[in-house]
Amino acid sequence: MAAETALLEVGAMFAAIGAVGFLAGRLDLSPIPFYILVGIALNESVLGAVGLPAVSNGEFVQVGAELGIVFLLFFLGLEFNLDRLLADRTRIGTAGVIDLVVNFGVGLGVGWLLFGSLLPALLIAGVVYISSSAIITKSLLDLGWIANPESSPLLGVLVFEDLVVAVYLAVVTALVAGGGDVGAAARAIGIAFAFILFLLAIVAAGTALFERLLDTPSSEYFILRAVGVTVLLAGAALAVGVSEAVAAFFVGMAFSATEYVHDLETALSSIRDVFAAVFFFWIGLVTDPFVVVGAADVILLLVVLTAPAKLLSGFYGGRAYALNDRRSLRVGLAMVTRGEFSLIIAAVALSGAGSTLPVETAETIYAAAVGYVLVMSALGTTLMGASGRFERFLPS
Repeated sequence: MAAETALLEVGAMFAAIGAVGFLAGRLDLSPIPFYILVGIALNESVLGAVGLPAVSNGEFVQVGAELGIVFLLFFLGLEFNLDRLLADRTRIGTAGVIDLVVNFGVGLGVGWLLFGSLLPALLIAGVVYISSSAIITKSLLDLGWIANPESSPLLGVLVFEDLVVAVYLAVVTALVAGGGDVGAAARAIGIAFAFILFLLAIVAAGTALFERLLDTPSSEYFILRAVGVTVLLAGAALAVGVSEAVAAFFVGMAFSATEYVHDLETALSSIRDVFAAVFFFWIGLVTDPFVVVGAADVILLLVVLTAPAKLLSGFYGGRAYALNDRRSLRVGLAMVTRGEFSLIIAAVALSGAGSTLPVETAETIYAAAVGYVLVMSALGTTLMGASGRFERFLPS
């Protein structure tokens, strides 16, 4: 992005986000699909193709999207604390294993059916397994479900998935980059686990430190200190190969043990919403609809086979928490949503084109994953908003 046009492009992005957000509000619909669609409409593959100025995937947008993930997962962490996480470990493990076995298994089978090889199958399995923590958290907040019983299995499974994906990404990144370098994968996993243990130690022992950190009469310093710690640790995590989402979640958990939870939610909610909108816009901005059309058959197959699988595993995950059928259905509908991690896996696949993966296979996985995220993010948020129409067919 050239310096002389950077501010103009960013202004166009925020103006477009504001306009479609207003439209979504008037229609009483989730703004998330609207943010994604306007990102597609303004990207270089659409406007640029007809010679019109487009919004580029510049550094500000990329960092803004990362911050959207960080703040959404930070707020998710604020809803948890270490005691609750440990108390729920059995139910989280049960629901998480159901989710992993069903969805990773379906993805592995579909990937093998499509490509007849283990590495592409592993990549497809990752794409279809991991739900979007960022999008689901935003929808929970928008719909007011965050205080409902169904939030517990949803948040628990999302935590489980984020921890699994930290290991998964280390493995597949090493396999794609190193052609099966098991040693590199083991080192990456070791670093990831060491950093996660470091974060757990902060959560377990850092309450007094975080209390002192936030003890200031200045609202300006309060926000700067909270943001500084959260973004710094999330950035450090990303630098060593751990998901920034996982780190932000643990930081949120650390702050949840302090007396400042309400103040944090009040002070940072607007920042969260602004950068969350940038994140969803970014998903559209990196989506080339013409590339996606070329993989429409693969996308359709993935959607048809994996949406019911996620719905089913989410439902039984809710039942593992002893929820009734209606609440369990909400869990299943929410878990249909896919997002940021699937796009990361798509980029990993593309990086192996011509080396560990055939070029056509890598490009197909990338295009299918991008289209799949686009469909499933819209489908998942729509299903959550329309849950009442499905719940009436179930007993109370």
